[in-house]
Amino acid sequence: MNISFRKAKESDVKTLVEIYDKSFYADYVKYGKCPAYGKSEEMMLDSLRRLPKEIIMCDDFPVGVLSVEDKGNGIYYVGCLCVIPEYQGKGIGTMAVQHMIETRDNWKNFSLITPADKEENIKFYCEKCGFKLGEKQDDDGVEVVSFNMNRD
Repeated sequence: MNISFRKAKESDVKTLVEIYDKSFYADYVKYGKCPAYGKSEEMMLDSLRRLPKEIIMCDDFPVGVLSVEDKGNGIYYVGCLCVIPEYQGKGIGTMAVQHMIETRDNWKNFSLITPADKEENIKFYCEKCGFKLGEKQDDDGVEVVSFNMNRD
């Protein structure tokens, strides 16, 4: 299994939509909504133009997306880290977090949010990746929790 990362281009919009929809379909079903699910190609293109995305490749096949927003001064927000279901549990997400850290030399903090009741996400970010669990809040009727990783 060869994992690589490549910068998404405008010509990748359809692939990005497919990865997001496969990755976030279960959240859409569970919560009745999911901001990452069901984006049109135009919406994804707009998102790509505003926020860089990297496509996670497994043996030259697109299996996930990493999108990290540079907020300045070493502060980063992880807008998306997703892997399509049939490739989850293989260490790809952990490799993506390591890639994220290694390619941002100036990082001081990474933060993100995820639904508070998604135990697999909490276990992944806290136990496997070293994030600290933050505060819970309501996000349009869905309880979410924040995660932070600070450089010592």
